Amino acid sequence: MSHIRTVLILDGQGGGVGSQLVKLLKPRLPGDCRLLCVGTNVAATSAMLKAGAAQGATGENAMVHNAARADVILGPIGVILAGGILGEVSASMAAAVSGSGAVKILVPSASCGTYVAGVEECRLEEYLRRAADLAARELGL
Repeated sequence: MSHIRTVLILDGQGGGVGSQLVKLLKPRLPGDCRLLCVGTNVAATSAMLKAGAAQGATGENAMVHNAARADVILGPIGVILAGGILGEVSASMAAAVSGSGAVKILVPSASCGTYVAGVEECRLEEYLRRAADLAARELGL
């Protein structure tokens, strides 16, 4: 039996970044990948589920639990920062995501006050497209 690969999309606030990542990535995933989402709040989780994620959960325990089991994690850069996403990311959440053995694909955002040197400034839509492309490449698609 082959290993089912888990792609985990994380988000907070209204789930806009996460839901766009779900829409961009879901059509590209083969049958051996399952697309899960975890939101820091119910609105974020609901938006990602509405966008097409197979399953979703909400909150700190869900993020810690699923980050440890994921093969690939996507989300805004704030998910690896304690206090990220306007304070929605706890220190435990940030530690679980950053400490996960999963490949992490993070979308830069000037709104979190964290910049990555060498990343060109572009529109959010372009960052999201690039993130989906990186995830597809990582999964061998």
